[in-house]
Amino acid sequence: MMEALFTAVSSLCVTGLIVVDTPVFWTGFGQAVILALIQIGGFGVMTFASVVGITVIRRLSLRSKLTAAAETKSSGIEDVRSLVFSIVRISLMIEVVAAVVLTLRFALTYDETWGDALWLGVFHAVSSFNNAGFALFSDSLMSFSDDPVILLTASFATVLGGVGFPVLMQLGKHLGTPRLWTMNTRIVVAATPLLLVLGTLYITALEWTNPATLGGMPPHLRLLNGFAMSAQTRTAGFNTIDTSAMDPATWLGMDLLMFIGGGPAGTAGGIKVTTFAVLFFLMLGELRGAGAVTVFGKRLSRAVHRQAITVIVLAVGLIAASAIVIMLLTDFSLDEILFEVVSAFATVGLSTGITADLPASAQLVIIALMFIGRLGPITAATALALRPRTLLYELPKERPIIG
Repeated sequence: MMEALFTAVSSLCVTGLIVVDTPVFWTGFGQAVILALIQIGGFGVMTFASVVGITVIRRLSLRSKLTAAAETKSSGIEDVRSLVFSIVRISLMIEVVAAVVLTLRFALTYDETWGDALWLGVFHAVSSFNNAGFALFSDSLMSFSDDPVILLTASFATVLGGVGFPVLMQLGKHLGTPRLWTMNTRIVVAATPLLLVLGTLYITALEWTNPATLGGMPPHLRLLNGFAMSAQTRTAGFNTIDTSAMDPATWLGMDLLMFIGGGPAGTAGGIKVTTFAVLFFLMLGELRGAGAVTVFGKRLSRAVHRQAITVIVLAVGLIAASAIVIMLLTDFSLDEILFEVVSAFATVGLSTGITADLPASAQLVIIALMFIGRLGPITAATALALRPRTLLYELPKERPIIG
């Protein structure tokens, strides 16, 4: 029962943490259910519900429109219908391209039958784009650590899913005219390659001589796997090398990458790169003594300052509390538990290998974290959208001593 519950939540929340070996424990039907839950979770639970509502009853209620708008980060409810179908179209298009490449590779290089190759290609394409990290191989993608086609296809599908649908749609319309990009798109486009490069350099450098991970590979494969692991940390969860054998310092750096996550309104988790960027520019503006925070030539709304700080403080508090609870329930080390907790909250799916060994009580904590990490921000945004509140007065100001 716990295995089914944990796997279902992990699939729907596109996390990828597992307590049983997916290709061994689950039948073909079970794997198909996992795939369906991944796709629903990647679309977004309310986005998928909107598709069903439009298809079945040909219209959406106001509450459904507000909920879907909050989940997709839409600026209004008028365009929700077209926005929902754009999300479905983009998802399927990228998944089909990745599935074709992977199917051909499995069939032509690894002598899989065309039927098996198609199933493997479709499953891993959907899992990659939706940042789920579920694999039909017991060692995830470690068997393909020397195959650039599979690793790069999975990595690029992961990155495209992780940048967020608003960015993908805007790039589709204005790819050659950056001046028309929104601040959100500019932040995501700037931060994504930067974090990928920094993650690649960090992981590769720290694991370069580790014989249990990258140390036994030729230099070009060390770089390839370093890049793949950097991409998967943002937040897909496939592993191409043994995560449990990594240096604890590498885990700590990956904790930070997982915590940041990908772009908003996409398939990635974490606090989102935009939230992290807002905090960075807020800090930079404060250090400079600026009266207002500017990002790419635009002034940042003060309401966004509060939202970003609130999200980060709540996330850190939740992670710390969960880590403490699991430490009290188990004998695992802090670095292992912290990695697992951040992976669950950020819906990444990477693991040091302790998930299956956690007691049921600790696994329930992980389940709650996956739910909160995936659905918590949506629920909060919807609640705010449905309950607007205008203050008619302001209290006197006073400044406490800081630092």
